[in-house]
Amino acid sequence: MDNATFRYSLLLVEGLKIPPQTIHLSFIILLITYIFITIFNIGIVIQILVEKSLHEPMYILFCQLPINDVIGASLVIPRMLKDIVTDPSARYITYVECVFQAFFNHLYGTTSHTILIIMTFDRYVAICNPLRYRSIMNNSMLVKLSLGAWGVALLLVGILIGLSVRLSHCKSVIYNHICDNASLFKLSCESVVINNVYGLTFTVVLLTSSMGSVFVTYFRIAMICIKSKNKATNSKALKTCSTHLTVYLIMLISGLIPIVFHRLPENPESRKVASILFHVIPPCMNPVIYGLQAKVIRQKVFKLFTYKK
Repeated sequence: MDNATFRYSLLLVEGLKIPPQTIHLSFIILLITYIFITIFNIGIVIQILVEKSLHEPMYILFCQLPINDVIGASLVIPRMLKDIVTDPSARYITYVECVFQAFFNHLYGTTSHTILIIMTFDRYVAICNPLRYRSIMNNSMLVKLSLGAWGVALLLVGILIGLSVRLSHCKSVIYNHICDNASLFKLSCESVVINNVYGLTFTVVLLTSSMGSVFVTYFRIAMICIKSKNKATNSKALKTCSTHLTVYLIMLISGLIPIVFHRLPENPESRKVASILFHVIPPCMNPVIYGLQAKVIRQKVFKLFTYKK
């Protein structure tokens, strides 16, 4: 079978090995989780868009995070809901669909970092250069930061998936619950040295840039707060930065766990569960931690429920 023909053939997805007695419970939990993620994240986006008092750089940049979270959750959970009620021998996916799924899978993970990086820059300017905050974080800067966050992610992930798509294929089983880059190049019997080298470089550069920018930024913010004797300024800095840092750490830890399990092939089910949690925990926690703990958004939400009551 030639490569062109194979690309449009069906691939069998291994999926999760869920005990029969817990299938219905797993389905209900995942469905409720997906509804929660969708409603709360989209709700916060709508609230920020319609409320003029929230048209601030911090909230505009944050608005991209729940959008990305909905994309990440929508990538995994609906497919899993379908596979849970499907016989394991009938969990098929086309090659083209698998490629798109892998692309958006890695795009979600990458933009989770890049969006939080530009949010880190916003907090740095707000605390370290407050008098020039409005002039620096203008509409032009917001557009540049947003395009940079998404543009860099699209470029890096595009190359990552492109290197796997170029390979010919001799296998037809995806040994995972969803398609990712590793699942794609493992379909090939050719050498995947280039894929491994780029994938490792991609991961190291992304994590180094992400953790490095956050560490340097918060170190400088901490130095300014230590030197400053203004308690009100320090309190405001601590509140806004702790919220952002909490969101970042949740994303970082839940993202590192699947990478660690990926290096442990003897625990395939643990790797799958860790990957699912990366697409579930941050989207569930972000609207609660960052959205509802932000005073303005919290007041608007409480006002909305009070008004309805």
